Amino acid sequence: MSRCAEAAAVAATVPGAGVGNAGLRRLMVPRQASFFPPPVPNPFVQQTRMGTARRIQIFFLGIILLPIRALLVALILLLAWPFAAISTACCPEKLTHPVTGWRRKITQPVLKFLGRALFFSMGFIVTVKGKVANAVEAPIFVVAPHSTFFDGIACVIAGLPSMVSRNENAQAPLVGRLLRALQPVLVSRVDPDSRKNTINEIIRRATSGGEWPQMLVFPEGTCTNRSCLITFKPGAFIPGVPVQPILLRYPNKLDTVTWTWQGYTFIQLCMLTFCQPFTRVEVEFMPVQVPNEEERNDPVLFADRVRNLMAQALGIPVTDHTYEDCRLMISAGQLTLPMEAGLVEFTKISRKLKLDWDGIRKHLDEYATIASSSKGGRIGIEEFAEYLKLPVSDVLRQLFALFDRNHDGSIDFREYVIGLAVLCNPANTEEIIQVAFKLFDVDEDGHITEEEFSTILQASLGVPDLDVSGLFKEIAQGDSVSYENFSNLPRIIQLENGRAGIQTPDILALGPTPLTCTLSALLEGLFLSAASVAKQNGAS
Repeated sequence: MSRCAEAAAVAATVPGAGVGNAGLRRLMVPRQASFFPPPVPNPFVQQTRMGTARRIQIFFLGIILLPIRALLVALILLLAWPFAAISTACCPEKLTHPVTGWRRKITQPVLKFLGRALFFSMGFIVTVKGKVANAVEAPIFVVAPHSTFFDGIACVIAGLPSMVSRNENAQAPLVGRLLRALQPVLVSRVDPDSRKNTINEIIRRATSGGEWPQMLVFPEGTCTNRSCLITFKPGAFIPGVPVQPILLRYPNKLDTVTWTWQGYTFIQLCMLTFCQPFTRVEVEFMPVQVPNEEERNDPVLFADRVRNLMAQALGIPVTDHTYEDCRLMISAGQLTLPMEAGLVEFTKISRKLKLDWDGIRKHLDEYATIASSSKGGRIGIEEFAEYLKLPVSDVLRQLFALFDRNHDGSIDFREYVIGLAVLCNPANTEEIIQVAFKLFDVDEDGHITEEEFSTILQASLGVPDLDVSGLFKEIAQGDSVSYENFSNLPRIIQLENGRAGIQTPDILALGPTPLTCTLSALLEGLFLSAASVAKQNGAS
């Protein structure tokens, strides 16, 4: 059984040209059901459509509401600043001890009241469900889905718990002082040990037995359009303490709050929201979730269970997208591809295919090279053939079908990455050799002639003057090569080149490589052997 545990995707049916039994043959390469496309292709895009009547309504309401609400927001922030200053006076930016005593007793109730007043002045009508757990019952709140900067309302309703924030935010005028009043865990982008220090600080506070304020974390780590729950980062679950999930809903006819990577800007959303008569938001406190022994030892397991519970309560699916997918989206845009082309469900792909972000990013460069001339940033059979420098044939369509997992006639970036990894799987070596033989056997007579052998090698390897006559004579029986001889070539090449001190890649131990090498390391091995023969013949 291969590492692709569940089998069975069928590629195109092609004539069996002397390989195995004659007649029709289906090439089978194992596939995992878990690699099926996600239920939500792109959770990082939001398109709010407004009709003419709605635009007119927003315009006239905005004339009245926008200046009033903007003035109220500014006034409340100015009122909150002196209380935040009192709370943080004589305290270092990075706290070593919690703020206690009279300062906290005086400032916290006032800041809670002003926080509620702030969101009310913006037009938010808040509905609260469930009971807020105290610091002993649940040291950490986890909030999802995270879809907007307005999600800060959960912090106000939960009683102003501490949050994780960038160090730069705490240094901003006015807002920085208000943030410091929450006693946040500050993250530095320039400190290489920042991630480790942040985790240690979260553990220290979460296990303090209520000495520190509770912590509030958005485990998704980035904003989505609330159509699903993406991968939860394990940071909030590493301490192994009980957590209380908080659900956020915005049940409005017109969505003016969602702030994603593709959609309205910060200023546009503020203006649209301030111009609404009101904006509804529901904050639901779910029952506290206590980790079992296995989940204490495996925070990812704990995070997945909590995410599934929250998704079930929200009635939405889960996907394995993460912030790294957003980075790939940006990279795709820089390569003149549609931004959504970079989405691969990074968490799933990286875990199952053992790929890191840099490896997938390199694949994106390769993919862009092939797909740049196509419409919509997807690879069609023509681009596929052009990149491999091979004619469109039944065999090439068969190979194309191994990448085209949903059989829609094109290959997206996700299918490209999975296809490379699966075809380079040692368990699939026999299938790759069969495809390679059929690519060489242009006239489909079950044998490879010297002309076919040299033509394919020269085109695939980009070496038009390559002389392979010596190599062909060594492996041919008479004036052609049979499939039996061809299938033994990888091992023969390795043995012969090993004796000659030439390094040849092992097709049986290959990792993901560019598409030309996926056609096989066999071609690269043949090339090295041909170069060896040419060298022996005195050629350069």
